[in-house]
Amino acid sequence: MKKFNIPEFYKSTIISRIKEMRKLQDPRKKDFSPTLLDFGPVRFLVARHFGFCYGVENAIEISYQALKENPGKRIFLLSQMIHNPTVNNDLQKRGISFIMDTEGNQFIDWESLRADDIVIIPAFGTTLETEAKLKDIGIETYKYNTTCPFVERVWNRTEQLGDEDFTVIIHGKHNHEETRATFSHSNKKAPSIIVKDFTQAKELAAVIMGETSREEFNEVFEDRCSENFDPEKDLERIGVVNQTTMLATETLEISTFLKATMEKKFGAEDIDNRFADTRDTLCYATNDNQESTYGLLKHDADLAIVVGGYNSSNTSHLVELIEEKLPTFYISRANEIMSKDKVRHYDHYADKMIISDSFIPNKERVDIILTSGASCPDTMVEEVLQCVLEFFESARSTDDVMEELEVGSSV
Repeated sequence: MKKFNIPEFYKSTIISRIKEMRKLQDPRKKDFSPTLLDFGPVRFLVARHFGFCYGVENAIEISYQALKENPGKRIFLLSQMIHNPTVNNDLQKRGISFIMDTEGNQFIDWESLRADDIVIIPAFGTTLETEAKLKDIGIETYKYNTTCPFVERVWNRTEQLGDEDFTVIIHGKHNHEETRATFSHSNKKAPSIIVKDFTQAKELAAVIMGETSREEFNEVFEDRCSENFDPEKDLERIGVVNQTTMLATETLEISTFLKATMEKKFGAEDIDNRFADTRDTLCYATNDNQESTYGLLKHDADLAIVVGGYNSSNTSHLVELIEEKLPTFYISRANEIMSKDKVRHYDHYADKMIISDSFIPNKERVDIILTSGASCPDTMVEEVLQCVLEFFESARSTDDVMEELEVGSSV
């Protein structure tokens, strides 16, 4: 796999080293068990796979390359390059301006852009409508397009589905940049509709089975489907793709359920003509992060710390998986840790920051699960680890723990 030129300040002496060691030990990622860092009074179970994925590293390399190659020019990002405030803030400090926010609200009017401006398309991609606006201005959109290759693979699959007269079901959040972009590309070739979760998939199944009225369909899906979408004829042949940061297991659950619905409606003998197999569109990195999380949850721990941006979809899904088993603290960086007892963390259900007074338990030995989202730099994970270590005066040195790790100590 391609190696990217990532700024050194995003790399970590501990975390990046662990990743390289695990990669050498298990190049095909058959082992999703965590890495054990035993500091004595505190032990960390570090996920097998987390942090910057291929698409994020590609986007970071291109963004910093744009800065280096265009001194003195105005440089813009359509919106946040990835969902991590540290990375986005650094790009802004270096002179990059955002044209819009993550929901598409404009910061900078299109009319103020010039043909000689540099515009970077973020890792989520963008809509065909936005691309057309940039081209009308005369801005070249290819050179600094950081769209994740795995997102583009989903777009290519939707085009194939359209050519084969399938309707495209998109599992995603309808206001997320990636889903808006995927819907735009899909909608060009095929009737398209967005389902957020399994609950909405069941509502769509009721439509397929003719159990709900057009009015009931419109109540749920009116702003989530193609213009003039006809549920009576546009749901006779379907295929499911996803926003790449959604839970892969949920996408497969939705896909399996809708396939069974189509079999019930049209008969098993005709299913290949009614339901397209789209499993090849699932993102490897999202799947690996989630499999690594399941690997973590096979082990007992006192708490979990998940590091990442608060608007990061893939990070919030990791939190959802882990918090079912143990206390989980979702933080953006180490400075959210206020003391051994107190931590400021994000409640993704209430969409607000809260402070908990029961952070690290008072025990002879504490076991902590540590992981992060796909847009989180390794340095930020290491900062969290070092911050927690400061609460344990008798902890072994990092050098001793890493030397022991060289021998190989995945759990």
